[in-house]
Amino acid sequence: MKRFSLLLLVLLLGWMVYERENVWAFPDIISAYTAKEYCSCRYVMNNDAEYCRGYVKQWLPISQFSDDPASKTITVSGMGRSNSAQWQSERQGCRLNP
Repeated sequence: MKRFSLLLLVLLLGWMVYERENVWAFPDIISAYTAKEYCSCRYVMNNDAEYCRGYVKQWLPISQFSDDPASKTITVSGMGRSNSAQWQSERQGCRLNP
């Protein structure tokens, strides 16, 4: 059992090294997805804020969420990264801010 656990650990570390770019990008995905999808749900589809919060809820928690209705900007922080999305227009929808 001990050898199996060690082998599994070595394989996991090897996979992480091989996929290091994707593993490194993963924390950004959580906040970017939440900001963009909430913005689209709220300001493109004109759904209720409570509905949109449920729509973007994930099993990984976010640490900060901000919805500024005046500028139609959503800012989300999670896993140490922060992203924001802003409504552009009816035709363009929402866009992640650089």
